[in-house]
This record gives sequence, structure tokens and C-alpha cells, in this order.
Amino acid sequence: MLTGNREFNEIYEKYKNLVLKAAYIYSGNNYDVAEDITQDTFLKLYTKFDDLKGGNLSAWLFTTAKNAALNYKKKHDREILSVDDEEYTDDEPYRESTEEEYAENELERERARLHDRIFQGLMEKNPRWYEAVFLAYYMEIPQEKVAQMMDIRLGVLHSILHRAKKWIRKTYGVEYEEMNRKE
Repeated sequence: MLTGNREFNEIYEKYKNLVLKAAYIYSGNNYDVAEDITQDTFLKLYTKFDDLKGGNLSAWLFTTAKNAALNYKKKHDREILSVDDEEYTDDEPYRESTEEEYAENELERERARLHDRIFQGLMEKNPRWYEAVFLAYYMEIPQEKVAQMMDIRLGVLHSILHRAKKWIRKTYGVEYEEMNRKE
């Protein structure tokens, strides 16, 4: 157990945004679930702190939150929503036509599918590239912190990011450009 609330509060303040952001992204952008996962992650930390001393605390917190969010998403992706489950709000912005709205929605779905393919391809090509790109660009964690989390020097991280971006441009660049011309 932690020796005092002060030590736990310092850890919480330092890493709460990292944990919340990881939980939010991996849970499918569900803020309420991300908050619950964040709370559970810090509860686990509180109870297991003595076992984790000397380890990479930020990596443990990130991995614990990520795994909890992926488990949640996997479990709840199987659920089938009925029309009553969806919330309808009258506050949505006015659109010129349903055709315009459909075209915008379809383009957004295409972008999401491309984004998923890029990350899946990146994971298959090189998991370290995936981790570096995800943490630095998607999670927007400062590169110095990413290098520390990955236990590598900053220069090595820059090299990994450069290679990953070069591979992404080479593999998906034409498809990305075509998609942006549709706007």
C-alpha cells in the first residue's frame, strides 16, 4: 500500500490525464466509461503499489487502462442497440440537404476506415512504430515522455517516428490524397 495520501495524490495528478486519455481512446471515445476505467486503474495502483515500486509506473498505468478499455470495448461491441437506446437531440446543426449530410458522413466513415487500416498496417509492420506513433501523435504525449515510456533515447524515438511516417506516406499516401480531393 502507499505510505500516504500525499504520495498517491502526486502520482494521481501526474498521470490522471494519461490514463483518462488512453481509456477514452481505447474504449471507443466513451468519456463516462473512460472515467470509470481511470478510477479503477488508480484503485488497482493504490492496492498494488508496493509490488510496483521500482517499475515504470507510467507504462503500468497506461497498459492497465488500455487493457481495461479494450476489454470493455470488446464486450460492448457485441451488444445490439435498439432505436430506443440511441439518443436524439434537436440541437444538431442545420444542413442544406440530406445529400450533403450523407456525403459528409460517408467521407468521415472513409477517413475512419483509412485511419484504422493505417494503424492496423503499422501494427503489423512494426509494433514499436505503432506504439511510438500512437503515443506521440494520437495520444499527444510529449516526445520526451514517450521516449521515457518506451525506455529509449529521444533520438531513437525521432528515428522511429521518421521511419513510420515515411512508411505511412509510401503505403497510404495516394489513398489519403484521393480521399481529400473528394471534399
